[in-house]
Amino acid sequence: MSEHTTNTAPRLRPPAHRVSRRAIGYWTVTAAILWIILIGVQTLIVVTSDDAPSFLTVTLVLSCVLGPLHLVVMPQWRYRVHRWEVTGEAVYTQSGWLKQEWRIAPISRIQTVDIERDPFEQLFGLAKITVTTASAAGPLRIAGLAHDRALALADELTKTTQAVRGDAT
Repeated sequence: MSEHTTNTAPRLRPPAHRVSRRAIGYWTVTAAILWIILIGVQTLIVVTSDDAPSFLTVTLVLSCVLGPLHLVVMPQWRYRVHRWEVTGEAVYTQSGWLKQEWRIAPISRIQTVDIERDPFEQLFGLAKITVTTASAAGPLRIAGLAHDRALALADELTKTTQAVRGDAT
């Protein structure tokens, strides 16, 4: 058999692990802040304007209906979709909610592993890992991880990539 027919390269598949349940609260709060700002600005314009355009009143009503609906649906949906897994061969990610993305990166292609925490992630005890590879598609991101799990995962990825031969290009 030729080398090409016995290739056991990692295949795209659903990752095994969910993100932290605390990500639901994080996604809800960060989206709520944006909806509050949008509805607040719309309300301020409609209330303070002597001759507010009627479309502004319509968009305010739509925002007051769509905002709460978005805050109920989006975080739960994202939690069901967002998954990750690391094996000895690859990093698997699945993310999104309306537009979903599945990614896989062979361990030998990993160049850097970074952990990030914005202020709200810190408040919720969460972190995101960015796995930079030699791929033109850009880095893989695993958002919504418990901070301690993110630290352990970054450590595991660092050790695994050091053990794998290759130049990550």
